[in-house]
This record gives sequence, C-alpha cells and structure tokens, in this order.
Amino acid sequence: MIMHTMHLKRFIPILLLCLFSGSSWADEETVKKAIAPHFPGAKIESLRKTPYLGLYEALVGGELFYTDEKAEYFFFGHIVDTKTRTSVTNERLQEIKAARRVPLDSLPLEFAIKIVKGNGERKLAVFTDPNCPYCKQLEKELLNITDVTIYTLLYPVLRGSMELSTSIWCAQDQIKAWDDFMLRGIKPKDQDCETPLPTLVRSGQENRVTGTPTLIFADGSIVGGMIPAEAIEEQLQNAAKAAQQ
Repeated sequence: MIMHTMHLKRFIPILLLCLFSGSSWADEETVKKAIAPHFPGAKIESLRKTPYLGLYEALVGGELFYTDEKAEYFFFGHIVDTKTRTSVTNERLQEIKAARRVPLDSLPLEFAIKIVKGNGERKLAVFTDPNCPYCKQLEKELLNITDVTIYTLLYPVLRGSMELSTSIWCAQDQIKAWDDFMLRGIKPKDQDCETPLPTLVRSGQENRVTGTPTLIFADGSIVGGMIPAEAIEEQLQNAAKAAQQ
C-alpha cells in the first residue's frame, strides 16, 4: 500500500466527490475515449462500471486500475470491502487471470522443440528457460504424462540462458540435447547457428509470460509455475472436454 500513497492522495478528492454527489454514470465508450490518450498504442482490454464510489474499473496492458468518468484521476491500488475485510481488487484480478486465454495457434509453434508422446492427441505448449530450476522439475513431472504433444518454447530470460538455448537449438538432435540437460544435467556442446529465439522471446512478452515455466493448454488456459503431473493431467482433460463442447 505504501507504493501507492501518491496515487491515493491524488485520488481521495474524487472518491469523496463520487461518494456524496450521486452523479450519473457516463457512457462506457465515452470513458474509454477519455482513457485512451493516456495509453497510446495500448489496448483497453476491458472497462466496466463498479457498484461502488462512482468508479470505473479499467484493464490496460494487464494492469487493473480505477478511474472517474472523465478519466481525470487514476487509482492504482486495492479497494477493500470493510464488511468482509477482503480485497475486491484481488478477487477481480483472480477472475481476470482465470478467464485469460492464449490460443495455441497464435503461438510460434513451428519454432518449438516438438515432443510427441503416445498418440500425441492432446496439446501442450510450455514457455521454458533451461536455467530455471522449476522448469527442470516440470520436465520430470512431464515424464509421467502420455498421449500428448508438447511444444517446448525456449524462453531464455535468465542470465546465460540465451547462449545455452542457442546450443540446444543448434544441436543435431534437439530433443536429446534438451532432455540431456534438463533431466540429466548434461550440458550441450557449444554451438552457434541462426535461431528463432528472438521470435520466441517476443511472443512470450506479447502474451505477458512473466515467469517460467508457463504452460498453455489446448483450450488456451494458462498456468504459471511448476505443477505436478496430476494437475497437468487434469488440465489436459479439461481442455479436451472444452474442445468437445
């Protein structure tokens, strides 16, 4: 809360004004047009009226904030329900996170290390960094999953990972080089060649992949972080059911 003190001080007058004035709501498109100049080139992902304080909730670039109907003030912080002592903002962020989808076919799967297990019918893409310890744990969990095609998207964001990822990509047998390093700690031979790594990094950034591993399932659902095989299997089944609906 301390980091938002300046924003909060600036916003208190509008909060009090909205609380006691009972002013009418503005049209949402009008509010969007008022917000847009403050975020040139960014998409306003959602905007909706809130049931409190005459505020509008806006989502821009994955960031949630509140504004008045003229977009004269922005409030970045948490609104707390004093009756339940819960953060309304946090609950909304969880809803947004659960609802977010990234279509598999929007990813550069042609540049993935493609691993087919069993019949390969189910699909899973993983943004992963070879120097990430949680990514190594995930690879061990994936050994227990079958009938799946895994698209390993190298996402070298940690120190030294670009060089390591380059050597893995340039290996004669990419799958073996990947498995050797991630499962057995055998470092690949230093190699250099033209790689799609810049494209993969850009894709991760555009899709707001902020950590590794990040798993994306066939229904577009996203799971950030290492999860056990049981949870992976459940997500794969849920994605398969969603595809049948």
